Amino acid sequence: MNAGELAIETRGLTKVFGRQRAVDSIDLTVPRGSVFGFLGPNGSGKTTTIRVLLGLASATSGEVRLLDGEMPHDARAVLPRVGALVEGPAIYPFLSGRANLQRFDAADRRTDPATRSRRVDEALERVGLSHAAKKRAHAYSLGMKQRLGIANALLAPRDLLILDEPTNGLDPQGTREVRSLIRSLSDDGTTVFVSSHLLAEVEQMCTRIAVMSAGRLVAQGTLDELRSGGTARVRVTTPDAAEARRVLTGLGLTPELHGHDDVVTAELSVAGLQPETVNAALVRAEVRVRGFEVRGASLEDRFVALTGEGFDVAG
Repeated sequence: MNAGELAIETRGLTKVFGRQRAVDSIDLTVPRGSVFGFLGPNGSGKTTTIRVLLGLASATSGEVRLLDGEMPHDARAVLPRVGALVEGPAIYPFLSGRANLQRFDAADRRTDPATRSRRVDEALERVGLSHAAKKRAHAYSLGMKQRLGIANALLAPRDLLILDEPTNGLDPQGTREVRSLIRSLSDDGTTVFVSSHLLAEVEQMCTRIAVMSAGRLVAQGTLDELRSGGTARVRVTTPDAAEARRVLTGLGLTPELHGHDDVVTAELSVAGLQPETVNAALVRAEVRVRGFEVRGASLEDRFVALTGEGFDVAG
């Protein structure tokens, strides 16, 4: 992929704190126009990576490019085109939603005071908070506060939006609100980079993902590409479970029981071994097969295999 087609690109990006390599030589490629999921368990290095991308922390080594600009050298030219929500929204609780955005907008020296009200109203409309614009922010739900933080990031036109755990702590309704907003931003051409530890959210929002584990980038690509990297499993339902296990073992597989006396499963890990070969071997051994199924690896299976840790499925 050419550099001009990428919203974010890193090469060998490394961040060291003392003896800890919080980010260890990662090469990220985030295509323009994508909703890109940056997935990993808490403590895997996601937020540190985001802080380096935005120039909030310096890299120990490696290169970072945002929107064709070299960071941090080109930060003044690049960052006005980037909106970000890192580690939750910072808001003034006893100001209204509109007053919060007016204060944030006034803090940007590049903005025109004469058009401030229009920008604030458009941002509130964009995130669906026009009806609550006069309400004090301390009375907002968590989902509304997250959307207010995103509205702040959208006060100026943005080519790239970087969101760190945007659905963290939200109830199902708030999660749906933020998810819908992210999709609409992508539909309008904004590249959205979403950091999350929630597998279900990444699956529903993102077109491409990268997986972090202990500071290292262990996989990246489309959802289908990551699924295809896993190992398919065969599931046999039979009253002759003991004989089925013997047959599968003879084929070089490692059969497992899963709480059902009549169900045997195994990974199809032997090179060149096809499901029909397994089924034929069971038939030859006169195993009574009531059900035969081949399941591809789920994303959860892949992430556990890649990181050695489980992921929160829904929070």
